[in-house]
Amino acid sequence: MAEREHVRVAVVGSGFGGLGAAVRLRREGVTDFVVLERADSVGGTWRDNSYPGCACDVPSHLYSFSFAPNPDWPRTFSGQEHIRAYLEHVTDVFRLRPHIRFNSEVKMMTWDAEKLHWDIETSSGRLSADIVVSATGPLSDPKVPDVPGLDSFPGKVFHSARWDHDYDLRGKRVAMVGTGASAIQIVPAIQPQVGRLTLFQRTPPWVMPRVDRAITGAERALHRALPFTTQARRGLLWGIRELQVQAFTKHPNELGFIEKLAKQNMARAIKDPALRAKLTPDYRIGCKRILLSSEYYPAIARPNVDVVASGLSEIRGSTVVAADGSEAEADAIVFGTGFHVTDMPIADRVVGADGRTLAESWKGGMEALRGASAAGFPNWMTIIGPNTGLGNSSMILMIESQLNYMADFVRQLDVLGGRAALDARPSAVAAWNTRVQERMKRTVWNTGGCTSWYLDASGRNTTIWPGTTSEFRRATRRVDLAEYELLRAPVKSRTEVDA
Repeated sequence: MAEREHVRVAVVGSGFGGLGAAVRLRREGVTDFVVLERADSVGGTWRDNSYPGCACDVPSHLYSFSFAPNPDWPRTFSGQEHIRAYLEHVTDVFRLRPHIRFNSEVKMMTWDAEKLHWDIETSSGRLSADIVVSATGPLSDPKVPDVPGLDSFPGKVFHSARWDHDYDLRGKRVAMVGTGASAIQIVPAIQPQVGRLTLFQRTPPWVMPRVDRAITGAERALHRALPFTTQARRGLLWGIRELQVQAFTKHPNELGFIEKLAKQNMARAIKDPALRAKLTPDYRIGCKRILLSSEYYPAIARPNVDVVASGLSEIRGSTVVAADGSEAEADAIVFGTGFHVTDMPIADRVVGADGRTLAESWKGGMEALRGASAAGFPNWMTIIGPNTGLGNSSMILMIESQLNYMADFVRQLDVLGGRAALDARPSAVAAWNTRVQERMKRTVWNTGGCTSWYLDASGRNTTIWPGTTSEFRRATRRVDLAEYELLRAPVKSRTEVDA
């Protein structure tokens, strides 16, 4: 029987989190690692989401690694194709491809308490690893609602993250389900092509203008010639967002002024009072993700678009039926209904020290020490874990903070020496989570009067970080060994050794 391959670190996923982890491991001198990727290319959510109009709502120079600045971003807000190209570039520049195992979806990861390592089963084979870094991301597995009659719909059905580019929408009757970040980009992109567009809006979003423009050749030349100007631009973008945090976390009433600006943005394009009423949210701005678009409202105002202020409840043949009873005929249904964020499927595939899956451990809600370590899952860390999301800034900042924590975790194990593992103490996880949830009580995400994807099934916010990115960076600067239990491999008796 062939000996199973063993590595020091197994990284799961090759989006920003996974590639960032790979780069950081190389910089720490760790070369014995693999990156397990279920698809045939890198990119994560920026590979999967290729729908028309797909772009980032964070400025380009802030939505990139600090260790891999890009002076050649073509626009202030980058499109999907630019971000995916950037991630391919990072992969090549840092020579990560030899470490990546494509078409290797993780089926199961099981902790071996005797050998102090993870046994990993993938679609391409089996291996083991001392440490697992899970970077699958919360926006990786699409969520499609269980709508009665969907299976018998005679037309085309797909999710925004699994766009069918072979299907021609021209002249078709299209039902767009959802009004989140993807939908507000898809609607203006497809509205001129389709025959009729019916938008099913369960909850209207707050939408602010997206002030996007081409970055001039002179700007790009300056950034190439003087790299500190790129850093300065990034620093300014970061600082502005840090100053905004208190309005979200401590003083939600201060957001009223922003609401007025959002209403003015709507009024400029939507002249029909009845339609404006449908599109006006009844919750505090910021409670759900604030969306950026300068094209969404003008597209909705076009004569071939109908807004149904209700969710999709049933499908009868080619007829789509809303919860309010209104009906429309459709040739295609596009779901912009988000992802499994608080119930990530990867959690069903991780079996910890006590034989329970991570999903079972998190049955009462996700929680992890400093957003990284779950109790009962030694030497397992997650990137973009519980309560590390942001409502107003760049997730790359949070990812890099977690990479600092991961790097120190590996260093601590090296210092401890021998076969060792670190398991987050339940008391430390509980104390961290209690502090986070206590701070969450005052935030707009908990007090704004909405139901968002930030909340889990019990209504607890297990997604967002209730503070600044600089606070989180300080909290994850290093591993506190007092928050972990040190595990050592069982010492064999002389009889066992002689045998």
